[in-house]
Amino acid sequence: MKKIAVLGSASGQNLKAIIDYFKGKDVSVTAVSDIENSEFLAFAKEADIEWKFLPFEQNFEYFSSQDYDLIALSDYRRQLKTDVLELGKFISVHPSLLPAFKGPDAINRAFFSGVKVSGVTVHLINEDIDNGKIIAQYPVLIGNLTHYDEFESDIHALEDLLYPIVIEKILNNQVFDFPDLIQGNQCGGCGGCVKD
Repeated sequence: MKKIAVLGSASGQNLKAIIDYFKGKDVSVTAVSDIENSEFLAFAKEADIEWKFLPFEQNFEYFSSQDYDLIALSDYRRQLKTDVLELGKFISVHPSLLPAFKGPDAINRAFFSGVKVSGVTVHLINEDIDNGKIIAQYPVLIGNLTHYDEFESDIHALEDLLYPIVIEKILNNQVFDFPDLIQGNQCGGCGGCVKD
């Protein structure tokens, strides 16, 4: 059985998508948060999966004692230290097409900059924020009549669709490609692609 940790601080949005995707598969999901009363951990408890409150200062001690196949960040609000990152494979999902719009508030900055294409990126984590090697990207088009809330919803829907698939590809030592997202009608209608 493969073991993954989902490391988050705030909401459980991506966590829910990951749990739902791997339900019934040979993958164990543990939710880990640096905020004890977070919505993230509340969702993990409600979903009845393994969870852990982990203060930031205890990251090295914890991850050096575990054997996770992958650690996936989901709205984690702290920058992990280099010694922690050397303990395993850490990835994250970002709501833009990196290297554009690195850092916080990427959805808002992308929309109001006037770009016509943004999207979602899954990348390895290193000591530089949003600067690790890109593993997968998928676009979301911004039309002239697209409203901000519609764009934001499309980005979050794409994150929830893309992230679990990429996690599974990594666990199976496979490479993500665009058809993987829409294979078997998995596409959730985020608006980021055109289908026949």
